Amino acid sequence: MGTTFVNNWPGKTSIMGPELMMNIQNHALHAGCEFLPETVVRTDLSKKPFTIWTHRDKELTTDALIIATGSLPKKLNCPGEAEYWGKGVSSCAVCDAALYQDKKVVIIGGGDSAMEYVLALAKYTDHITVIHILDKLTAAPTLTQKILDFPTVKIMYSSTVSEIHGDNNHVTGITVTNQKDQTTTSLSTDGVFLAIGLRPNSGIVQDQLELDNLGYIKVTHNTHTSVDGVFAAGDVTDPRYRQAISSSGSGCMAALDAERYLSTLSLTQK
Repeated sequence: MGTTFVNNWPGKTSIMGPELMMNIQNHALHAGCEFLPETVVRTDLSKKPFTIWTHRDKELTTDALIIATGSLPKKLNCPGEAEYWGKGVSSCAVCDAALYQDKKVVIIGGGDSAMEYVLALAKYTDHITVIHILDKLTAAPTLTQKILDFPTVKIMYSSTVSEIHGDNNHVTGITVTNQKDQTTTSLSTDGVFLAIGLRPNSGIVQDQLELDNLGYIKVTHNTHTSVDGVFAAGDVTDPRYRQAISSSGSGCMAALDAERYLSTLSLTQK
C-alpha cells in the first residue's frame, strides 16, 4: 500500500501498489473470504483452539492459523524520509531499478543487500553512490570485491544520510554527514535506496513460536512452524527473496497446508 509502481508482478507491465492490493482483496472477497479490519495485539498458541485478540477487544478462536505479517524495512528516521517514501525513497532496488535508467541513485548500507542493490541498479545507470556508516564494507568478500571493481560506483565511508530533500513530488538530493568530523555534504540524487536491514513483524508470537536470531519465524516443509496447526508465509519467514510474488507463492502453500491440516484434524475427531 505504500508503494507506487510495481513492475515485477506477473501479468502486469506496471501497476500501482494500492491498485494491486485492492485487486487481490476483491478477488479474495469474490472467493468468499471475510475481512476483519482490526489489528491483532495478542495471541495464545499454547492450547487448541488457538486464541487471537484484536485492538478492539475482539476475541477469536481458530483451529488453524496462518501468520503472514511481513517485515518492515529499517529506516533512517531523518527529515524527508517519510515525506518522500515511494517518491524516490525505496527499500527494494530489484523492484524499482528500471525506473532509474541513467539517473543518479544513492544506496545506503554496506552489507550483502546493499551490494546486491548495486548490481541491480548497475544494469540501468552508471551514477551510483554507496553511503556506509562504517569505514569498510561488510558484505561477503567476493561480493565486496565485485563492487569495488566497478569503476563508476562511488563509496562514501563513515557517513550517514541526515536529511532527504525534494521538490514536493520527488527526491532531488540528500545531506550526508561524515561520522568522524561531522562535516556535511550536499549530494543531488533521483533515488535513495535503503539497504540497512529489515525487521520481521513477529512480535506477537515471539515467545510462542521458534524464531531465528533475526526474528524471522522458522519454518519446516515450507510453511510449518514449531507449533502444529500454525503456519507462516511471506516476508515474516523470508530474509532472502523479499518479493511480492515469492510471498504470494508461499501464501498459497500455507493455505494448502492449512487446508490439509484441517482435513486431517476433521478425520481424527470423527
